Amino acid sequence: MARPSNRDRVLDAYEGLLVDGAGATVTLDAVAEAAGVSKGGLLYHFPSKEALLDGLAGRLRQRAAEDVERLRAAPEGPVAYWVRTATSEEEAGIGRTYQAVLGLAGTGQPAARAAIADVERGWTSALEDLIADPVVARLVRLAGDGLYLESLTGLPGTGDDGPLVALLESLARR
Repeated sequence: MARPSNRDRVLDAYEGLLVDGAGATVTLDAVAEAAGVSKGGLLYHFPSKEALLDGLAGRLRQRAAEDVERLRAAPEGPVAYWVRTATSEEEAGIGRTYQAVLGLAGTGQPAARAAIADVERGWTSALEDLIADPVVARLVRLAGDGLYLESLTGLPGTGDDGPLVALLESLARR
């Protein structure tokens, strides 16, 4: 496997610091140290903290666009895919990136809020395209959002989402 570029290492480090609790107060020095690059190396790719946030928001948009493609092509169908991936990190680390940007959005960062809104609109649009009833499509999206929040906060789930998928799929077939 190829070694990540310095740019990706910086974004990985920033994302990690945000998710692990550093919050919006994380410094460029801390990101450079966590990434194992010089501050000059960081500044080459991201000349400001705003550029770093924009880079992370771009990563989220890219990962979400790839996820929308997988959702649209999912052999198990959109409902089962959405529920399965709501608590899974197998989809190219999107959960961690989403969590990092969501934390920044919660501090009022406009670029982070815009990125979250963009990816949510993309997922919503795909679900509405794939599920005929827009109310059921919204219900499916909200169920996935709830499962994501449940896993994020460590709330115990049932471990078996089959009955939920079956119920949502029966609603989608109506």
